[in-house]
Amino acid sequence: MAEVDQALRTSSVTSIKSLAESPALNSVPSAYSFNINPNDDEADPNDPEFAIPIVDMSLLLTSGSPDERAKIIRDLAKICEEWGFFIVINHGVEENLMKGMFDACHGFFSLPDEEKKEFNSGNDVPEMFKYGTSYDLALDKILLWRDFMRFQTHPEFYSLSKPAGFSEISLEYSKKTREVALEITRAISESLQLEPEYIYNTMNLNRGLQVLGVNYYPPCPQPEHAIGLPNHTDPGLFTMLIQNDLNGLQVEHNGKWLSVTGPKNCYFVNLADQMQILTNGKYKSSLHRATVKNKATRITIPAAHGPSVDTIIAPAPELCERYGQKPKYLAMNYKEYLELQYSGKSYMKSKFDHIRA
Repeated sequence: MAEVDQALRTSSVTSIKSLAESPALNSVPSAYSFNINPNDDEADPNDPEFAIPIVDMSLLLTSGSPDERAKIIRDLAKICEEWGFFIVINHGVEENLMKGMFDACHGFFSLPDEEKKEFNSGNDVPEMFKYGTSYDLALDKILLWRDFMRFQTHPEFYSLSKPAGFSEISLEYSKKTREVALEITRAISESLQLEPEYIYNTMNLNRGLQVLGVNYYPPCPQPEHAIGLPNHTDPGLFTMLIQNDLNGLQVEHNGKWLSVTGPKNCYFVNLADQMQILTNGKYKSSLHRATVKNKATRITIPAAHGPSVDTIIAPAPELCERYGQKPKYLAMNYKEYLELQYSGKSYMKSKFDHIRA
C-alpha cells in the first residue's frame, strides 16, 4: 500500500482502473476513503412502497383504446410526481445492440491511458468529448472509484477513431435511444395535460443536447469505504441508463435509499433538473448515487437528454397559471446551467439553491 499512496501523491495514477489492477492494492487508499452517511435509511426492497415503477413502452405505443392509453399516461404522471424514477421495458432497442455497446466500452477502457486522453476536446461546456477519473480532480476532496468518458451524440455526433468499430455502434445506439427518449418526452408532456409535442418544442429538442456517458467502476477491495458517485441529480431533462450484469445504482424515495434492480435489457430512467424546473417542482429530479463492488467491474452507460444549449428554461407558464403558482425557479440558459453544474459553486451541492426565485 505504501507504493500506492506514493503513486497518488505524485499523481502517477491517472485512472482508477490502473490503480485497481495494482498487485499492491489490498485496501482503499485514504484519498478515496468515503463512508455513506450512517443516518441514511435503507429501504426494504420487499416493501410495496418501494416497488420501482415499470413503464411498458409497447403498451404506451400500441394501446388498443384511448381509455387504456389515458390510464398509462395517468400512471406516468403519478410516477413522475412521487418517484422521478422508473424502469422502461419493451422499448424496442435490440439486446445485441446493447451488448455491442458494452463490448465497445470495454474496448475503450482497455486502451492505454495516453490514447484515451488523446480524444479530450478542451474545457468548453459542454465538451464534445471528455475522458477522466473521479469527478473533477481540480475540485475533488475525496476521489471517486470510477473512470468515465462522455461525448456528444446530438445535435452533433463526436466520432472516436479508437477502438475499431466504436463510433459505428455508438452512433446506432444513440439514435435508437433518442427515438425512445422522444417517445418518453411525448408521454410526459401528455401526463402534464399539455400537447404531446410541448416539451419537444419548448426545449428545442430538434437540436437538443444528447450526451452519451460511460462509467467504469472496477473491483474495490473495500467497497463499503469507497463510492462510485455520491448523491446527486442530473442537469438535463432525464437520463436513460443501462448497466452490465452488476447492480450498484441507488435512488432516494420517501426519505430512504433503495438499491435498484431491474429486468435484463431495461432502461433505468431518472428525471433531471430541467424537468423539475419546467414543471415548477411538480415532477421531481431524482436523487441517486452509485456504489461499487469488490468482485467484478461494473459498467453503466447513461444517455443524458437535455434542451438545446441556448434554450432558456423556466417554469411553464401554462402550469403556473393552472395551479395558481408563482415560478419557483429563475429562468436560465441551459449552457449557463451546465457551467454551474461543473463549477465549484455547486460542487456536490444542489444546483437549485442558486436558481430559486
